[in-house]
Amino acid sequence: MGIVWTILVGLVVGVIAKLLHPGKDNMGFIATVLLGIGGSFVAGVIGQAMGWYRAGEGAGFVASVVVAIVLLVVYGRLRDGSPE
Repeated sequence: MGIVWTILVGLVVGVIAKLLHPGKDNMGFIATVLLGIGGSFVAGVIGQAMGWYRAGEGAGFVASVVVAIVLLVVYGRLRDGSPE
């Protein structure tokens, strides 16, 4: 059940990040889920390093969305190849 929960939360976080990020993002369903899962994972790692979360504790929803937006910006820059 944990994998299903991770995929569902990843989907919600990825969709919200895509809605909040301006511009058009040509990402499919799987890429959106991976974006959300990546945002949650990176937010958890950063939160543990900053002392906000304990080991094994998941990241907060808002932090996951914010990091997913940052990942979406980085993905867009790498895809377009633009330096700015």
